[in-house]
Amino acid sequence: MRELIVAFQGEYGAYSEIAARKFFPNSNLVPMKLFQDIFDALDDSSIDCAVVPIENSIEGSVNEIYDLLLDTEKKIVGEIFLKINHCLIALPNNSTITRVLSHPQALAQCRNYIKNRNLNSIPTYDTAGSVRLIKEKKILDAAAIASKNAAEFYDMKILDQNIEDRKNNFTRFLVLSDQKTSPAKNDRTSLIFGLKHTPGSLFSVLQEFNYNKINLTKIESRPIKEKPWEYNFYVDLEGHIEEDNIKKTLNKIEKKCTFLKILGSYKRGTIN
Repeated sequence: MRELIVAFQGEYGAYSEIAARKFFPNSNLVPMKLFQDIFDALDDSSIDCAVVPIENSIEGSVNEIYDLLLDTEKKIVGEIFLKINHCLIALPNNSTITRVLSHPQALAQCRNYIKNRNLNSIPTYDTAGSVRLIKEKKILDAAAIASKNAAEFYDMKILDQNIEDRKNNFTRFLVLSDQKTSPAKNDRTSLIFGLKHTPGSLFSVLQEFNYNKINLTKIESRPIKEKPWEYNFYVDLEGHIEEDNIKKTLNKIEKKCTFLKILGSYKRGTIN
C-alpha cells in the first residue's frame, strides 16, 4: 500500500508536525510554509491529507483556517488535541538574549514570561522555523519559542522549559482529506451556514438545535468579505451527519439559510 502524504504548516519540529505524527504515525509528512499552500495541495490532490490548527485554548481561533474551509471540497475527517509546552531555545554558544522569535500565537501564549525577562518579541511564520533561522543565521542574541522536538531536530540548546503563561494550553488540530467517515458513537460534525440579514434569523436556527436536543460545542462568526457587516456562522455539534436526528435537523435548518455546507463528521479527539 502506498504511503500517505500528509502536509503540515511550518518546519520539522513544529507543533503541527507533532500533531500530524500523533494521527499518522507511519506516513510521509511534508512541511509547507503557508496554510494556503496546504489547501491548494489538497485541492489539486498532490497530497492525501493535511493537519492544520483551528483553535488554541488560550488565544482562540485561527481565523485563516475558517476562511479556507469555506472554499475547499475536502472534508474534516478527524481532530487532534495537543498539549503545548513551549521551550526557550538558542544556540549552544549564545550570548545575552535580548530578542525572542516565534509564531505570533506562541509569543502571545508566553506574553508574561517575555515581559518579565524584558525581551523584544519578533513574530515569524513558524515556531520551529524560528529555531532554524537562529541556527542558520548564527544569531547569538536571540532565542526562539518552540517545542522540545524543534530543539532536538536542529541540535539547539534549551534555556528554559514550560514557559507558557498558562499550563492548560492545548491546540486543536483538524485532519482534512476526501476519505469517508462512519459513525463512531462519539462524533462531532462541523458546518458553515449563512443567513438572511433579518431579525431573528440566527435565533430561528438555534431553536431547531434546541428542539432536537443537539448539543453545540462551538459557534463562531466570520465576516463575509463581499458583504460588509454580514457574517457566516461556523458550528460544531455533537453527532454524525449519518444519524437520523442530525440529518433531519440539518434539512430543516437548510431551508432557513442562504447556504449550508457540511465541513465533515468525524470522531472526537481526546484531551490527554
